[in-house]
Amino acid sequence: MRALNKAQPLALMGFDVDGVLTDGTLYFGPQGDELKAFSSLDGHGIKLLATSGIEVVIISGRRSRALELRAENLGIHELHMGITDKRQCMADLLAARQLDFSQAGYMGDDIVDLTVLRACGFSATPGDGHAEVRRYVDYVCRAGGGHGAAREVCELILVAQGKLDGLLGEALK
Repeated sequence: MRALNKAQPLALMGFDVDGVLTDGTLYFGPQGDELKAFSSLDGHGIKLLATSGIEVVIISGRRSRALELRAENLGIHELHMGITDKRQCMADLLAARQLDFSQAGYMGDDIVDLTVLRACGFSATPGDGHAEVRRYVDYVCRAGGGHGAAREVCELILVAQGKLDGLLGEALK
């Protein structure tokens, strides 16, 4: 499978938020606070990636206190919000680590993500990602955004790198 081959060299995996780590619905409380619903399945997948040595970053076009809290909860130190040029943000992250785009992956769901998706060595979108995005990525999930799609991608990467069985081994004892 092409996606497995492209996921093998990954050292860094980036995620969009709205439509990827959430279902894309925006909730606003009576005081104007933005609320987001995140999947615990996706969160555990992200933690598995980090445990395996793959750095996880979030690059989002929106700013949200809920996202800050979720990133902190997951132990993600590279949270980039309000980003209009996601490709450049990824390029800067890679340069700081002396990595190139072939060692990076990104998961996005909409047209604004195409520049970074097409630049990275591995790209994915939720099953309900925009039709144009689905045409260009290496992997289209069965699951939708905010409903296990990120977990699906995390496990695919771990399978590609031969790390999933070892990570699950403790749970299966």
